[in-house]
Amino acid sequence: MALNSVNTNSGALIALQNLQKTNQELDTTQGRINTGKKVNTAKDNGAIWAIAQGQRAEIGALNAVKDSLDRGSSAIDVGLAAGESVSDLLIQLKEKALSATDTSLTTAARSALNEDFKAIRNQITTVVDNASFNGINLLDDSLGSAGFQALANSAGDTITVQGEDLSLGGDNVDVTTTSSIGTASAATTALGLVNSSIENVSASLARLGTGAKALDTNRTFVGKLSDAIESGIGNLVDADLAKESARLQSLQTKQQLGVQALSIANQSSSILLGLFR
Repeated sequence: MALNSVNTNSGALIALQNLQKTNQELDTTQGRINTGKKVNTAKDNGAIWAIAQGQRAEIGALNAVKDSLDRGSSAIDVGLAAGESVSDLLIQLKEKALSATDTSLTTAARSALNEDFKAIRNQITTVVDNASFNGINLLDDSLGSAGFQALANSAGDTITVQGEDLSLGGDNVDVTTTSSIGTASAATTALGLVNSSIENVSASLARLGTGAKALDTNRTFVGKLSDAIESGIGNLVDADLAKESARLQSLQTKQQLGVQALSIANQSSSILLGLFR
């Protein structure tokens, strides 16, 4: 049986130690409930915190990848929209050129057709010049052989989308800035140029569409990967709030009992005084 002493109250010391331990556990549980995390700092669990930080850095890198892919997709969308407009204009040019091959046309009628042809032809230049998003133009050959490079992953690998030259007289549009249908012979020549241009532009748009699909596919993958990593971080550091809430109630009860135990232990000295009365 433990001896009571006015110098040392063993029971009070033990009760105080237990109460301090309960208070520490209570602080930990309250911190988890407040932050929603069981590992909030390196002090909580250094190894897990380091792993989580590494994965957070990976998510940050993937966000940069998504931004790059988004810019690329937007640039291609603008390019496709403008390319489709160029294709539509070429179809209109074909109609004008075919009409102008008719040798029975009057001079006035041919002149009117030629003016329409040139106006439509010049619209192609306007469309191509304005097919730019964030300084990226996939239709004017400004990117050269390098094309547009979007980030593919956090390691810095890229997906390249080649530009398509849809400028008048460029790689895919055989109609030039001087093409006209002022004569039946010129109209026949222009018709051939328009027909080949229509085929070339269709092939160009198909290639751009393939590039757009590649970016969209990778963007979807990156999004899923980012979500999976974020979920993994949650598994490592997030607290089980239902469990912590139940533990909080238990510790609060334990704390109250500890305070009472300490109070009882402190009364033992008063009991010793009673022996001397």
